[in-house]
Amino acid sequence: MKISGCTFVRNGFLLGYPVKESLQSLLSICDEVVIAVGNSEDDTLKYVQSLDNPKIKIIETIWDDSMREGGRILAQQTNIALEQCSGDWIIYLQADEVLHEKEIELLKTSMMKAEKKREIEGLLFKYLHFFGDYEHIGMGRQWYRKEIRAFRNTGSITSWKDAQGFRVRESASIFRKLRVLDIPVHVYHYGWVRNPSAYLRKQAAFGRLYHDDAWLEEHLPKSEEFPTCYELGDFSGTHPEIMRERIKEDELWTKHFDPKRRLPRPFAVAICDAFERLTGKRVFEYRNYELM
Repeated sequence: MKISGCTFVRNGFLLGYPVKESLQSLLSICDEVVIAVGNSEDDTLKYVQSLDNPKIKIIETIWDDSMREGGRILAQQTNIALEQCSGDWIIYLQADEVLHEKEIELLKTSMMKAEKKREIEGLLFKYLHFFGDYEHIGMGRQWYRKEIRAFRNTGSITSWKDAQGFRVRESASIFRKLRVLDIPVHVYHYGWVRNPSAYLRKQAAFGRLYHDDAWLEEHLPKSEEFPTCYELGDFSGTHPEIMRERIKEDELWTKHFDPKRRLPRPFAVAICDAFERLTGKRVFEYRNYELM
């Protein structure tokens, strides 16, 4: 069974993405890795080219900055890479997502088992959303718990909306959810662990993918401060080995993060989070998949 890796990135270093670690994570399990590298203002393309790895297929792209609705360009860039994947199965990671080496064999085994069951179209991964530093994770309904990150390469699966999930295209206008198997493999999501200056640049860059200039002027943060959220939990596990050097380097600024600084939780969110803590169930959870 051939496994393709699929990803995209633009201005990865300028915006504080763990580009190196995410890409190495895919290379550790995939037979090929297809990466769409957008027109960047930093050394993202130069870095990927410098790897000179025969597994890597680079597609240079130009982002249409006029696509400022719902982050559609993220799905477009995902699909550009997706269309060039030749494997039987595809593993998809965004540039701030990393797999743990301790779960690679479990992932391979899960794909092999799913390969024998034609009704299974994809695999559902669990998420750890690191926030502010590498010792805290986001908790509660503010954070999505699971997403599809591996699926069969049928040629009919397409990135959905702003590239958080996938759908099966059945016709030009009809899309359905993938039938998936829930597996105990985690995505280590580091999108909210950034130097405050990189965080400010990232918010501005991605805000333009969703909103007009008037909204950006009103809502974008104006100072280089750590972001805040409703609730955090302590992380007691281990990080992927490929993150070790980055974590050590980032101590220069992560040591200044204050996990006690929080946003006030809206009443409705507080009620839903309390119910989830008591029952383990999340009410009104968005699920872009059909569990088998």
